[in-house]
Amino acid sequence: MENCSIISKPALQLVGISYCGPYSSFPDEAIRLQTEFLARKHEFNDAVKSMVLYSPYYGNEAFATYWACYEVHHMEELPPGMVRITIPAHRYAMVACSNKRIGEGYEQLNAWMNEKKLQKHENAVSLELFYIDEQHWEEEPVELLIPLKD
Repeated sequence: MENCSIISKPALQLVGISYCGPYSSFPDEAIRLQTEFLARKHEFNDAVKSMVLYSPYYGNEAFATYWACYEVHHMEELPPGMVRITIPAHRYAMVACSNKRIGEGYEQLNAWMNEKKLQKHENAVSLELFYIDEQHWEEEPVELLIPLKD
């Protein structure tokens, strides 16, 4: 579990689109949402801070809300159908993995959090950060972040 750590992130200004529905439709809906979002990246012009795809999510026992977003500097006018959200600053438990091994990444991160006696901040959103290289779509680096209680 050497690739697990605790990091701090400042507040994030994100712009993107979301999906809300039952867990039974994941991960298909998450992939569809990200594909739809990436096809619209040209609508951001130069407002994007980096090409990291942020996917904040929040769920309960029945459904989840999942986003596809970019972190932006400032945008006066948002692309049609997109929303601006602010994720407050948090400390996170983080693991690095790949898009092909997200399930294993979560298992590893949860085991590490249990070992370190870290507790999830239940009212905060978790994040998946995708470092997409369009030349190499097969396997890409992902960071999984779970917000921690102070």
